[in-house]
Amino acid sequence: MLTGQNRSDETRVALLPAFFHLHVLEECGSTNDVAKQMAAEGAPEGTLIWAKRQTAGRGRRGRAWSSEPGNLACSLILRPGLPPGQAALTSFVAAIAVGEAVSALVPGKVTLKWPNDVLVDGAKISGILLESEAGRAGSVDWLVLGVGINVRHAPEEALYPATALLTAGADVTVEQVLTAYATSFQSWYHRFLSQGFAPVRAAWLNAAQGLGGVVTVRLHDETFTGRLIDMDDDGVLLVDVGGTVRRVTAGDVFFPSGRS
Repeated sequence: MLTGQNRSDETRVALLPAFFHLHVLEECGSTNDVAKQMAAEGAPEGTLIWAKRQTAGRGRRGRAWSSEPGNLACSLILRPGLPPGQAALTSFVAAIAVGEAVSALVPGKVTLKWPNDVLVDGAKISGILLESEAGRAGSVDWLVLGVGINVRHAPEEALYPATALLTAGADVTVEQVLTAYATSFQSWYHRFLSQGFAPVRAAWLNAAQGLGGVVTVRLHDETFTGRLIDMDDDGVLLVDVGGTVRRVTAGDVFFPSGRS
């Protein structure tokens, strides 16, 4: 279903791979909330909700995610048939896909910050939110993968320094960014399902921000500093703190310069 689009927009979004079933909204509160309702009602895998304006977007830990007109806000319904722990690794698949799409557009250095932020020259350009519904027989019924990419605008006040594609040197349309992201995601998602997490982990580590360097990790009840040494097969961040390896399953990561 395409709504509120002109012919040139339809031409661009028609470049999405056949895996995707696109629904376009002029405005909504949260694309993830729309997608979750559709998933619960039986929408097929590949259903993609794109809102031209999102008024109540959110990121990790319930943080607000600003999405002005001209930025990309979309949510994708997936049904991978995987146990919850493995299904959660899809967020890394999405980070790699966004990173590839952004890398093809901007001249700056694109890196990935655990767990699923995409940075350009150290500033955040994208956020990812994964939500799921438990199914029977130990697997998830569905995943909703929310992706926000700053195309024309970046928030002035945020937990981390932020940037946009336009600021980073890419004067592109949201439709172009959506096509680039969707094409890369389809490739990586099918690779993940057929080959497991190993190639995803290798690609993520290859693009990881600060690997081998000093990081500060902020948990809900403590903050510590150490050396970022690895990410394991479960997507857990490994930080060496004075010779003791700390396993980080949830938290915020900061680098010495104060940039994300």
